[in-house]
Parts: sequence; structure tokens; C-alpha cells
Amino acid sequence: MTLPTRTLEPLAPVAESGNEAGWSYLNALSDAILVVDSLHRIEFANLAAEQLLQSSRAMICRRGLGDYFPDDSPIFSLVGQARVTGSTIAESDTVLSSNRGEIPHVAIHASPVNAGRGDVVVSFREQSIAHLIDRQLSHRSAARSVSAMAALMAHEVRNPLSGIKGAAQLLETAVAAEDRSLINLICDEADRLNALVDRFEIFSDQPVIQREPVNIHEVLGRVRQSAENGFAKGRRMVEIYDPSLPPVPSDKDRLIQVFMNLVKNAAEATPAEDGEICLRTSYRSGVRIAAPSNDSFIRLPIVVSVEDNGPGIPTEMRRHLFDPFVTTKASGSGLGLALVAKIVGELGGVVEFEQDQDRTVFRVMLPAQEDA
Repeated sequence: MTLPTRTLEPLAPVAESGNEAGWSYLNALSDAILVVDSLHRIEFANLAAEQLLQSSRAMICRRGLGDYFPDDSPIFSLVGQARVTGSTIAESDTVLSSNRGEIPHVAIHASPVNAGRGDVVVSFREQSIAHLIDRQLSHRSAARSVSAMAALMAHEVRNPLSGIKGAAQLLETAVAAEDRSLINLICDEADRLNALVDRFEIFSDQPVIQREPVNIHEVLGRVRQSAENGFAKGRRMVEIYDPSLPPVPSDKDRLIQVFMNLVKNAAEATPAEDGEICLRTSYRSGVRIAAPSNDSFIRLPIVVSVEDNGPGIPTEMRRHLFDPFVTTKASGSGLGLALVAKIVGELGGVVEFEQDQDRTVFRVMLPAQEDA
């Protein structure tokens, strides 16, 4: 769509034109709100729109939609239809391209106001949280299944294995020397299966977590130090941190286990020479999930991302990425990400995956210390 060409004069935000009290309520909304005139010039932007467009309101209200969105964006069509029909036009679950890149799962509403002037209110709601919660429920279900399987294996497999190995050791003195290699094979296989049961036992139900304030950057620093001197040696490690983040009410050792797994996966996915792993932290308000035990909500404002420049995850595997035994590695067990999902769920958080152009991103969202 070709926008009308016109030199844009600086515009005063609508909130300063006498309706300041009314428009100020829009700043409390988590939806991004823009008000555009008949020439697609932006007259008002709320605080959420500042985050969406990654610019201040003063700058946004001096520009037009075309400065932030490409000409083929569905926004222009929706705004035009809203003016013509005089009613709200909506499009849901669309991919929105903007100056911050592509944003998947966005609902856009265009509603006409001041019909004589042609003004339209455009709202944007990211629906990724709904998709995230749906995936998280699947992760929790998978984690419960693995926990049950771990308990079953520990009870039903370990005891017989001990008996098998003990019987083999008793037979060792009674068989000919040339047959003792078979006894050794039985013992070795029993040890191997017992080690497998040990690995599964980490999925069994854990006692109540003793939470304390944890500095997430100290956790990431520990993980980075271990990675650089071990499995991620040679990779470039980048840290982009928000130093103002409050502590996380959590278990430090378990957080280290979570991010050690994620960074190890990133290291194995990246080339040894020009591989890059980015650790990023940020504060994102407005993310809430329902508490499993009551009707309240848990806020998850602390976001920790582990990004890498590896080849990414095949499309057909993404939906089941956190299920046990799902792996892209020839020698992998497929238990690492299942364990991550289980621990993050126990800590009251959420883990999600995103393939962002040429980068693979795993995000862990965690609660913040309330009295920080």
C-alpha cells in the first residue's frame, strides 16, 4: 500500500489536548495503543506502544505508521476498512513485522473514532503468552509422566538388577575361565542399566523447594565460567544484562542446573570456531500465569534468554522439544530439555523456545522477589 506523501509536522500527543485524564488510562493497559489520523500520522501512543516500537512517545508522535511498519503490513488494510465501515475490524494470530523484527501471534484491532476526522485507534495484543501457556501445560504433563516412569523404574528395575549382578558374581567362581567374559558382560550391562535408572531418578518427585533470594547474574556467571573452561571452550560468550533486576526467590543450585543444560545445548549446536552464545536478562512486566494451587496469578517479570547462532531446531521437532527422548543429537538421550522444563516448573517459572531468524532462543521466565 502506498501512503499519502506529505511533510509531517510535529504533532502534540492527544493526551495533551485536554483529554489527558482520559487518555492516561490507556497507559495502564498491557496492549499497545496507537491513534492515527486520516494520513496515517500517529497522534497518540501509550506506554506499551513505546515498548512495541522501541521508541519514546515524543518520537512516535512525530512520525507516521509507514516509519514503523512496511507498506504490506495488515495494519494499513485494517485501518482503511475501519474508516470505510465505521466499525471495529480485527485480525488475530498474525505475524506483525515492525522495526523490532517479526512478532508472531499478534491480534490487531482497528476502531474508528472522531468519524469526521478519520481518526482510528489501533490496538496490538501479543498472543504469544497464550501459546506459551498451552506449551507449558504440555511440558508439565510430560514432566509428570516422566516422574511416574522414573518412580516405576527405580522400584521395579533396580532391585532385580542388583539380584542379577549378585547372581552373576556368584557364578563367576563356578564357570570355566573361557566363560568368565560372559559373566563380566552380565555385570557390565547390569551396571549400565543401573546408571540409566540413576539418570531417570532425577525426574522423580522432589521435596519442597527451600527458596531464598538469588542473584540471577551470579548464577549465569557461574555457568559461564564452567562453560568457557569446558564444553563451550572456543565459543564467544556474550552477556547483555539488566543490572537493575531484583533477586529471584528460588534454589540457586537448581537454577545453575537449568542454565548449565541450556548453555551446554547451545554450545553443542554451534560451530567451534565462530560459534556465539548470548546470555541476556531483562525485566518484562505483564507476564502472569495461573497458580496451580489456587485462583491467584504468579507474575514472571524476570526473563533470562540463552541464544545461539547454530543451525536451529527442525520444524517438525519444535512442538515436542521438551518431551523426553526428543533430541537432534545422534548420541543424545533427549532428557536434558525435559529436565529443564521440570525444574523450571517446580521453581514456579515458564520456559519457552523461539527460532528467531538465524538465532535459536530459549527463554526462562521467573518470579521476582516481592520484598526486593
